[in-house]
Amino acid sequence: MITHMAVKLASILLFVLAATSLCRAEDIDRSNPAAFARTLINSPDEQADFARAKLAVDKFVDPSINEVAALGETDAMVVTVNKMLSSLPPEAASTSMERMKALRTFLYEGGWWNNGRPFEYDLSDPYGQKPGSQSLSNYLATRKGNCVSMPTLFLILGKRLGLNVTLSTAPLHVFVKYTDDETGLTWNLETTSGAGFTRDAWYQQKVPMTNEAIANGVYLKTLSQREALSIIATPILDDLLATGRYDDAIAVADVLIEAYPANAYTLVKKGTAYYRLLDTNIVQKYPKQTDIPADRIVYANDLYRANREAFAKAEALGWREPKLN
Repeated sequence: MITHMAVKLASILLFVLAATSLCRAEDIDRSNPAAFARTLINSPDEQADFARAKLAVDKFVDPSINEVAALGETDAMVVTVNKMLSSLPPEAASTSMERMKALRTFLYEGGWWNNGRPFEYDLSDPYGQKPGSQSLSNYLATRKGNCVSMPTLFLILGKRLGLNVTLSTAPLHVFVKYTDDETGLTWNLETTSGAGFTRDAWYQQKVPMTNEAIANGVYLKTLSQREALSIIATPILDDLLATGRYDDAIAVADVLIEAYPANAYTLVKKGTAYYRLLDTNIVQKYPKQTDIPADRIVYANDLYRANREAFAKAEALGWREPKLN
């Protein structure tokens, strides 16, 4: 699941690269992550490449990633799935449903197509908290993934196979939305469980969410291309928070929110970044409010206000603090 390290200041407290070109490590401007994220997300529809976008994000977080090898592996996977489809009658192989089923078999059932090594949900790290666990390269190498890497690979391969697929979210969770071209019906595919058809009600039961959040598009929405790319770019924000680059994290959050205004997760992360700026620059330096220099009081109050506003916007959309088991 998506990393969750949000910090909210309660009211009772006093203070509380272009996506179409493969990014090499030297091509990624880590000094301006907001510009990088904006370029990634705003790729024209006809030029969007989810594999390159995901690898560029992973490369931002970990420059040692071999993006060329990972891209070559996904290319080979598409060839293999098409080979599997060639065993079907042409009229069947051309249908959206059969192509989706072939992809599902390729990923989750052992056979010659994957050398008997199907992809599995990593139960030892279900929330994807281990360093690098959410990267595409790690998933390809280990065949064990989480609800970031697993739906992303399904999306990447599905798009290459001509499927109408995108991402969707539940609290701290990402999954795939698939629309059957023949019937026009849209299905949830739970990629951490064999990409099986999953009802909205199942998500509402397993990871409770408010009806307001669903109505506002926070959860269970069939995301647009830009919205899906903003989800893929989220690790940039998480990495900036983890490495103490809080001002950059706020700037990236604004880019993600511009692409997907109902992204409550990003609003919460933005609020967290403001809290950490306040904690680092004010609270830790001046334990007592009376110690705060007069020229820093306005700055401190602005951070406090921005933290509360970010959380208030998320809550207005129907977001509530998820309860992890």
